[in-house]
Amino acid sequence: MASTLPALPQSRHLAQPIPGPRSRELQAQRNGEVTSAFGTTLPVFIDRAEGGILQDVDGNRIIDFASGIAVTSVGATNAFVQARVAAQLERFTHTCFMVTEYEGFTEVCRWLNAHTPGSFDKRSALFSTGAEAVENAIKIARAATGRPNVLVFDEAYHGRSLLTMAMTAKENPYKLGFGPFPEQIVRAPNAAPLRWPGGAANAAAEALAEVEGILADHGPESFAAIVIEPIQGEGGFLVPAEGFLAGLRSIADAHGIVFVIDEIQAGMGRTGTLFASEHEGVEADLIVTAKAIGGGLPLSAVTGRAELMNAVHPGGLGGTYAGNPLACAAALGVFEAFEDGSLLDAARVIESVVRAHLEPLLDSVPVVAEVRGRGAMMAIEFADPVTLEPRADVTKAVVAACHAAGVLVLSCGTYGNVIRLLPPLVIGTELLEDGLRVLAEAIVRQSAEASALRDVATA
Repeated sequence: MASTLPALPQSRHLAQPIPGPRSRELQAQRNGEVTSAFGTTLPVFIDRAEGGILQDVDGNRIIDFASGIAVTSVGATNAFVQARVAAQLERFTHTCFMVTEYEGFTEVCRWLNAHTPGSFDKRSALFSTGAEAVENAIKIARAATGRPNVLVFDEAYHGRSLLTMAMTAKENPYKLGFGPFPEQIVRAPNAAPLRWPGGAANAAAEALAEVEGILADHGPESFAAIVIEPIQGEGGFLVPAEGFLAGLRSIADAHGIVFVIDEIQAGMGRTGTLFASEHEGVEADLIVTAKAIGGGLPLSAVTGRAELMNAVHPGGLGGTYAGNPLACAAALGVFEAFEDGSLLDAARVIESVVRAHLEPLLDSVPVVAEVRGRGAMMAIEFADPVTLEPRADVTKAVVAACHAAGVLVLSCGTYGNVIRLLPPLVIGTELLEDGLRVLAEAIVRQSAEASALRDVATA
């Protein structure tokens, strides 16, 4: 589908202070109509988005290091996605797959069955949101095993529904005041190298030993599933110690537990491979996808071993909007965009550029504790250089400075002390480097100011 709009310049531009007057006007209207329970990272209203740029209603062009929280990986105006959605829009918008079927649903499932890790026979089920897919993965695991318990991990994030809130680790804002939560959720330590008490070299082995102990305490025969993100998202973009995922795979096999990998944020090319678990050579029994697979339209999926996926009775899975025709068309456009491999190459280039700009800060800025991640899923953590006490104050100041300069970044982490970078895979290198320069300068300046304020406060 050819756009009738002129190309959006791929350069940062501040026409007005951020937020500008029109955004402030719209924000006032929003406050009178929308519940205050919806938070806002940057209170600007977007008029257009293309490539690595978000243009707001005041004419500001903001560098996008968020991709709608890892959703618009192929770009917010990808030609493959637009063409397929436009064609589907002409035919019909909805029938409900459980009432009358349509080919797009099956085609999306066919692609997922063929491309998710694992050479075994697979089936897929489509839903609308990541949380919905996670819940259905648990339903499938319980139906297949007849067991109730689910093992999850520290720093995990799996969604905002009641069950997925119980699985999520962070209390505020995700769980605060919303309990009681479903039971049968058991938590284990994640092998995060930076803060592992026994040192990074021992993180995988010691964390796996703790997992074995926790399973023994509860009875391994009571566990339906082990669920983990291959790189933890909201928890701080934590990359597990080498061997941890493979060890969990072995533990699951030994006890007949369904191994579920949540690829909602890390999947669909974000880390330089189609799925982040490929970096570890680990195959899940069930893999959960969402976010980027729909190219901006709501779509999620559970894909896994045929015998597990077919263990649920007919009618046991579904949803009115599950695998909506427009969302399926968008997904087929996303899959088409990945066919030539260039987007995976782009993710790896993004990582090298990010590391080149941010890793030197490890030696020059004391509160920069770690630069980590894979592909276009990178993060920088701020902490006291001696005690590793989280420095959320530095994170907050750096984020604010970047936003004022026209670079959209997101914070994350259990302690709010991590900045995560999720640029669209189609971002140009020149634009990426401009945003990284703004970020690096903000880190140097704001960390020095925050440390000086802390010194005065403790004097």
